[in-house]
Amino acid sequence: MLDMNERLSGQIKFMLELDKMKNLYRQTYVLHEDRKENDAEHSWHLAVMAFLLAEYADKPVDVTKVMKMVLVHDVVEIDAGDTYCYDEEGYKSKADREEKAARRIFGLLPEDQEKEFYDLWREFEDCETSDAKFAAVLDRLQPLLLNYTRNGISWQEHGIFMDQVMQRNSRVSESSEAIAQLISGIINDAAEQGYLKKR
Repeated sequence: MLDMNERLSGQIKFMLELDKMKNLYRQTYVLHEDRKENDAEHSWHLAVMAFLLAEYADKPVDVTKVMKMVLVHDVVEIDAGDTYCYDEEGYKSKADREEKAARRIFGLLPEDQEKEFYDLWREFEDCETSDAKFAAVLDRLQPLLLNYTRNGISWQEHGIFMDQVMQRNSRVSESSEAIAQLISGIINDAAEQGYLKKR
């Protein structure tokens, strides 16, 4: 048995639990292989985007906090699973499943870090602050860019319509007009290219 104090032991347990994110596959494909991305890859990509694209937030954001938020926002999927963003049935139980998961997983941490991580996750989910709204924009943009660049592969697999993608991204302009314009352009071109179905 390794000799660790209680605090470090909890932190190591949490860190090892996070390794499960590497085996949680989403519906979005990576660009350079014929496979879907996992939650760990998605969260890392968002953290880099937060650092890279912060200048496009219409209101000032705490970049470090946004990076922390996107790094922990999908940790709950270790227990709750990934609910596809267009899965209306799955969304009915999503909040309850994820709340239960957050309590268990963040509960592995020392009390102060448990609160910090849970609060970051909760802020992201509530999407009321400027930081959370910008984090949510990134969470919309990243899979959209990957899917568009892969000729709409997962949209086509799931029979997704243009209006569904527009609805999913309808609040982006509340945080970043520049990114909202980019997303609108992507959606319109995806529909023109036949990557998205029109009703």
